[in-house]
Amino acid sequence: MSATPAAAPPSARPGPLGSVAWVVLFLGGGFLLTSGLATGLIAGAAGFDPGRVQDLVRRVWPALVAQTAAGLVVFGLLTWAIGMRALRLTARDLRWAPRARAAPGLAQGLGLGVLAALGALALSALLGGARLASDGGGLGEYLGALSTVLLLLAPASLLEEIVFRGVVLVTLARLVGRWRAVVLIAALFALAHLWNPNTTPLGLLNIGLAGVFLGAAFYLPGGIWAAWGAHLGWNATLAAADAPVSGLPIRLPLLDYEPGGPAWLTGGAFGPEGGLAASLAIAGALALAVRRAEGEAA
Repeated sequence: MSATPAAAPPSARPGPLGSVAWVVLFLGGGFLLTSGLATGLIAGAAGFDPGRVQDLVRRVWPALVAQTAAGLVVFGLLTWAIGMRALRLTARDLRWAPRARAAPGLAQGLGLGVLAALGALALSALLGGARLASDGGGLGEYLGALSTVLLLLAPASLLEEIVFRGVVLVTLARLVGRWRAVVLIAALFALAHLWNPNTTPLGLLNIGLAGVFLGAAFYLPGGIWAAWGAHLGWNATLAAADAPVSGLPIRLPLLDYEPGGPAWLTGGAFGPEGGLAASLAIAGALALAVRRAEGEAA
């Protein structure tokens, strides 16, 4: 059996200014490279027809597929080049939990994410009259369409965790402390959703709160797998209810999500994430995750 590589001694790592510079390069360079590669993928799919390229960029789902594929390649390489080589972080530092903890961590995260989303949907229904109405289509069509949506949302959720709860969070946590870093990254996480459809100020605040929740999940025993599970559990549950996910419209047969109102309570067109009901649900899930994460750190 091969021995686990030892973490690099502190003297071998860049100092605070150098670390911040690498973080900025990780994020800035990563987003620029991802944008360029995604545009190339879309142009290739459109046969380099300028009119069709613009049409695909305007459509949410083709753009999401291209950005996710490009982002996983770019940020995966940057995690190795900047995180492991330049910043000398190990897989353990980056909380890529070993196989024995990966599946339980993913399951625990999924449970937290599903619980939070169900809470948001339930409170929106009880307090704001949100409901699921009958739509055309059968159960088989619904399950097929939902499977397709989940195949798109799962890698997109993983990408966001690699970007925001990987190299960046670990590096900043070494400089300013765990929870300060979690809050700072949560603010960046919210700003990254600024151009989503139907964005509202409360929606962005809730995404920031969700970022804190995901940061807490990252420090559970399952590490990044727990954070990915929590992220996917939230997105998948909203998608299964035909509700918008961070403003992205979900169109499934069989069900039709009606948000009720007022929008400040139920989220309106942005989806449950845009309402106070979601604030309460995410805060509850955050409290559970923080309690468990702090118990792990003790």
